Amino acid sequence: MNTSRLPDRDALLALLEGVLDPRSGKGLVSAGLVQGLSLRTGRAGFMMEVAPGLLELYEPVRVQAEQVLRDAPGVDQAQVVLTNFDGPGEASPAAAPAAAEAPPAPGVTRVRKGARLANDPQAAPSPPPNATRPAHVRRVIAVASGKGGVGKSTVSVSLAAALSGLGLRVGLLDADVYGPSAPRMLGVDGDPEYHPEKKLIPLEAWGIKVMSIGFMVDEGAPMIWRGPMASSAVRQMMHEVCWGEEDAPLDVLVVDMPPGTGDIQLTLIQKMKLDGVVIVTTPQEIALIDARRAASMFEKTATPILGVIENMAYFADPATGVPIPIFGQGGGATEAERLGVPLLGQIPIDVALRQACDDGRPLGATAPDSGPARAFRQAAEMLRTRLGLARG
Repeated sequence: MNTSRLPDRDALLALLEGVLDPRSGKGLVSAGLVQGLSLRTGRAGFMMEVAPGLLELYEPVRVQAEQVLRDAPGVDQAQVVLTNFDGPGEASPAAAPAAAEAPPAPGVTRVRKGARLANDPQAAPSPPPNATRPAHVRRVIAVASGKGGVGKSTVSVSLAAALSGLGLRVGLLDADVYGPSAPRMLGVDGDPEYHPEKKLIPLEAWGIKVMSIGFMVDEGAPMIWRGPMASSAVRQMMHEVCWGEEDAPLDVLVVDMPPGTGDIQLTLIQKMKLDGVVIVTTPQEIALIDARRAASMFEKTATPILGVIENMAYFADPATGVPIPIFGQGGGATEAERLGVPLLGQIPIDVALRQACDDGRPLGATAPDSGPARAFRQAAEMLRTRLGLARG
């Protein structure tokens, strides 16, 4: 089969229209069930989101749609992900029209910064009541930052590799739906398969079980998804994946959070029981401001903050080895002290670390004695102790 170019999108949509929605009798496209159709060379896939309680009804439809894609010209591998959305109703919130915004009333008073907007019964710090760990996972930690560009994914992958190097069974959930980095950084690619229990089987690399939306989307292809659809994808990667087995549970699942404090972050906090969070920042104040926002979000849900990692802490002069604090210094330590948590590590700007991420060969596995790898191993040892995980 010729897979030298992307499959024809219009042709695939026409074929999927021939698969009928069992409830409306319409084709899947007309019924709004073909969401986020993604094309890669020789591959095609989409998400089919249905109302709660209808997964069993739509499973044969998923299988049929996947076969239709697989038989289409230019497609060698196909994947249709079936999931549901939360809440009552018949229509997916992704397809619901946005409510019209009411015009502003005359004489509106400006709200002062920091003013309390309403009495929120959930404002007091407390764990979300419906949050649960994935099956057969002992601990879950999130790696978060309030902004992009601070190296959060580098830290997530490097911590996962370091924890695995300590003999722990480790998984990595790449929850950064709009900018998935784990496939590249771990050098793994492919299509996750379905377990007999209708759960996805994560791919493995460097002793780490990995799940990422990047396995369905070509590098550089935009994820043009609204918030509810992205949140639905994250929910499936959390709880509809075979992370561990009853006789071999995962010791720790590392969740690479997207930057910010929006829909996906709230979905993760509300649906997944977190044993703690690692805050990633760089030394300068502009990054620390956003790191504090992320820390505040977790504090409001009574999620323990395990520590702070200061990334890009300095650059070592090639001639003298003297640290050059390009982005300032002391910010990470000061923030850790403010939060009352340890500074887990200060990671230098390092060419080898950057190259390892680009090549998909994490330093913790390929160069464990390098400076960055030692720093991440020290952070992993501190986290293992704080999480109460014994050495494997």
